[in-house]
Amino acid sequence: MKKQKYLFLGITFLLSFGFALFVAMSVFPNNPFSKRKAENTIESKLKDGDIILQTSQSAQCEAVRIATNSKFSHCGIIYNVNGNWFVFEAVQPVKLTPFEDWIKHGKDNKYVVKRLIDDKVLTPEVLQKMKDYSQQFDGKEYDAYFEWTDTKIYCSELVWKIYKNAAGIELSKLRYLKDFNLSDVRVQKILKERYGNEIPLDEKVVAPVDLADSKILKTIIDNY
Repeated sequence: MKKQKYLFLGITFLLSFGFALFVAMSVFPNNPFSKRKAENTIESKLKDGDIILQTSQSAQCEAVRIATNSKFSHCGIIYNVNGNWFVFEAVQPVKLTPFEDWIKHGKDNKYVVKRLIDDKVLTPEVLQKMKDYSQQFDGKEYDAYFEWTDTKIYCSELVWKIYKNAAGIELSKLRYLKDFNLSDVRVQKILKERYGNEIPLDEKVVAPVDLADSKILKTIIDNY
């Protein structure tokens, strides 16, 4: 009889604890028990091929923000690899970075996720072609000189070329270096360090802001 009594009390305790846990997760969204649920809510909004932008915190990135009159200075493409989310980005070197780690590298962990307005064109076949095309850049050096070549590559150039050459989609028009605001002292300092007195003003360029302002993209997540 005592064993049955203790068994009944044990079952009652477990049921009570389970109900209390459910209430805590529902009523208190910041409860540590619900942390994984909140994270999954963000990641559930992502799709293969999404474009993500953030504000990086180096001197060069500050110059990029000033020259382009934008808060964005870094970007990448979101890929799902074996059920996990990564950002394919051009840093030193070009690599896949886990989504959560990528977020932490930006200022105040803020970011924006963009997607094609007509995202049906990104069929499984097209997405696989994009991933296959991306592999040629994996491990390449970051291009601090912003040259329009494939020898080295910078962040927005990487995203633009993957979409253009693998999916046949031109995210934005290319510009020239001379089209940007190069008069600021901080921008001039970076240009002097990079090029000396021979600044390639006619070099083709695509900036993170060009992707952020693309007319064929829509905002999926705005964490600013």
